[in-house]
Amino acid sequence: MYQIKLPFQMMYRDWRAGELNVLLLALIIAVSGMVTVGFFAERVELALARESNQLLGADLLLISSKPIPEQFAEEANQLNLKISWLTKFPSMISNGEGNLLTQIKAVTEGYPLRGRVHLSKRSPGGSVSQPQLQTANGIPPRGTIWIDEKVMTQLELQRGDIVDVGAAQLTVTELIAREPDHSVGFINMGARAMINADDLEATGLIQEGSRASYQMLIAGEIDSVKQFRDWAKKRLANYQRLEGIRDARPEIKAALQRAEKFLSLTALASVVLAAAAIALAVRRFTQRHLDGCAVMRSLGASQNQLLFLYLVYFIGFGLIASGIGCLIGFGAQQALTHWLTDIVETDLPWPSGLPVLQGLLIGLVLLLGFALPPVLNLRSVPALRVLRRDVGLSNFHSIAGYLLGLVALSLLFIWKAQDLKLGLYVVIGFAAAIVIFGCLGWLLIGILASIRHQAGGAWRYGLASIRRRSVSSILQAVALGLGLMALLILTLIQDDLVKDWHASLPPEAPNHFLVNIQADQLQPLQEFFQHHAMEQPAMAPMVRGRLVQINGKKVSTKNYSDDLHAERHIRREFNLSWTSELSLDNQIVQGAWWQGDNIEPELSIEEGIAATIRVKLGDVLTFDIAGSHFTAKITSIRKVDWDTFRVNFFVLVPPGLLENYSASYITSFYVPPSDLAVIHDLVRAFPNILVVDVALVIRQVQQMIQQVSQAIEFVFVFTVLAGFAVLYAAIAATQDERIQEAAIFRALGAKREQLSRAWAAEFAILGGLAGLFASAGATAMGFAIGKHILHLEYTFNPWIWVVGISTGVIGVLIAGLLGTRSALSTPPLLTLRKLG
Repeated sequence: MYQIKLPFQMMYRDWRAGELNVLLLALIIAVSGMVTVGFFAERVELALARESNQLLGADLLLISSKPIPEQFAEEANQLNLKISWLTKFPSMISNGEGNLLTQIKAVTEGYPLRGRVHLSKRSPGGSVSQPQLQTANGIPPRGTIWIDEKVMTQLELQRGDIVDVGAAQLTVTELIAREPDHSVGFINMGARAMINADDLEATGLIQEGSRASYQMLIAGEIDSVKQFRDWAKKRLANYQRLEGIRDARPEIKAALQRAEKFLSLTALASVVLAAAAIALAVRRFTQRHLDGCAVMRSLGASQNQLLFLYLVYFIGFGLIASGIGCLIGFGAQQALTHWLTDIVETDLPWPSGLPVLQGLLIGLVLLLGFALPPVLNLRSVPALRVLRRDVGLSNFHSIAGYLLGLVALSLLFIWKAQDLKLGLYVVIGFAAAIVIFGCLGWLLIGILASIRHQAGGAWRYGLASIRRRSVSSILQAVALGLGLMALLILTLIQDDLVKDWHASLPPEAPNHFLVNIQADQLQPLQEFFQHHAMEQPAMAPMVRGRLVQINGKKVSTKNYSDDLHAERHIRREFNLSWTSELSLDNQIVQGAWWQGDNIEPELSIEEGIAATIRVKLGDVLTFDIAGSHFTAKITSIRKVDWDTFRVNFFVLVPPGLLENYSASYITSFYVPPSDLAVIHDLVRAFPNILVVDVALVIRQVQQMIQQVSQAIEFVFVFTVLAGFAVLYAAIAATQDERIQEAAIFRALGAKREQLSRAWAAEFAILGGLAGLFASAGATAMGFAIGKHILHLEYTFNPWIWVVGISTGVIGVLIAGLLGTRSALSTPPLLTLRKLG
């Protein structure tokens, strides 16, 4: 019992004596910063996901070609999930002699569960340039129908007109402007209408064999939705599928993944700063406890007793400090939530307790990772150190300590990144930075030391001090450089990456698609754009084909029964296109793009769909196109930047291979909100063309970018605090040595001003080295992360070097002078007596 009690008594004594100030501050700031970032990232990601689900109308969709069994609703009710039902089918809407094939949606109360249906206040024939919108209050009442612009225009309807829908007569009451699930996929992009599900039976349109899609909308708490999804997956029939927002739109999926990586990158910066501060603080702690361990050894304490003593000491200290950091982090995120709510303009979901658990584990792993091997130094301190102060100093265990700490830090990187590739890039980058910084620091210190005789008095002394404490100076410079590099990555570099992300989706990104353009309409459509003084968009040909064979073997949905996403792609037709030039938002990742006029049967496939249907470079695919087979070999795999909202295809072939098949055309273009009347005219002129409005999706992605940008700016406050902890630990690491040094020099007649100038020169040189390391590392890491992780073109920023080096010099200089005031004010006689 005494062996358990003694470590806590020692801890209390060290705390009273101020021995734990640096280590405690470093650990609390590190853990509180990481816990706050963890809460912040989780709540923002949940909010972004929830807002993105507004485009789907729910958190999850269960889609079926047959009525959905009640067992799914019963399970959802047991999990306290909200549900709503939707039946979607094509039918003719008639008004006198006019009729129009329309996609009709019959909905129940509660639709939509996420997002809102927006209705247009304008009257038929009125201006569409600036439509006034209002949020729908519920669903269409029984006996009424809500229609869209295309139905109203082509049937020349007014509010209050009666239309025939099957055997029922319904009254037109509202004009639909937007609905949540309208922009998800090229489905229902033609004329559309909405009715009350209670009127469905009266229409008589849903019979045995009817082409209808049944949907169950599910929404609720994240864990409950996930639990329902896991339960439902095991019970789906081959005509049913589950769909979330990530499954529905590749643009939203790409934006969400990129947002999560930005936030993971933010959290990793805090981990780096924590490690640098703790490593320096543990080093100082170990040096200050060598004498105490030597006394205990001389009084009969064994090595195992000392090891157990300090293990309990550090575990207890780590739990206490990490617990305090978690409490501070929780309180900070509450204040942050209040501030963030005004930015995100939505209620932030309540987070889980995972960030607290992560904070405790990270604090313990970081502390023990850097403290445990130095403890081996403490347990092996010889009793002779009581008489000789030069024995029992750092040995191999110190090097092993830093190596073990770096291993622990690497595992934390990968864990916090939640992305193996991102984690490995950061681990390899920082490991390489440590080695390069260390070697470069040793070389630069040697060069500076060789020219110190040509410098002035203060600079000569500063260079001599750095040379005399070369190992300590290099460790400090590397630690400070890593910390400053993390700050630069988090601020300037990340700011550049966010700007590049903004640039990837400019304000004039295409917000309308035209689908089902026929070949004989290309010229009239060009004339239409010329007449309205609009830029001519590129027309991409499109041929629809079903994948029937892979390497000569018949493809069946049974081959993908374990993967609903793959099964869905196999069941439906692919859109194939041809081109001779690779667009800017496509990048070849495997194989090579076709060259010249060669018309060999080859194809290029998007990497995501290739992984989904499990094909690779060299595989031969066969498509059924209008009853005839088209076969080609995969010669390249592409990465597609979906969030540019330009026209892209999963499968591309060279020109000359598909021209004999019946093709339609597709294009995308930008229409300013003030020119929406152009779309109205286009619908009248080309009634068969599907006009797809993706403006809502683009606004969602742009808002997501803005929210992540705001998140990064706020997190910078916490990383700055962690950066101060690194500075504090670096200055405190040499505090005892400087007190002794100051006492000796002042006893020999040196003035305080002389020592202050000499130390200022030393701190400026040390800060310059750290700033140089940080600038070089941040530039390299920014390029690697931007190009290979976030898939953005990183733009070199020369200000990084100016800011990095100047911040290093000024920051370390100010912190060093403030931190060494006590060393200059300590009476020399008192210090010399202790040394004696």
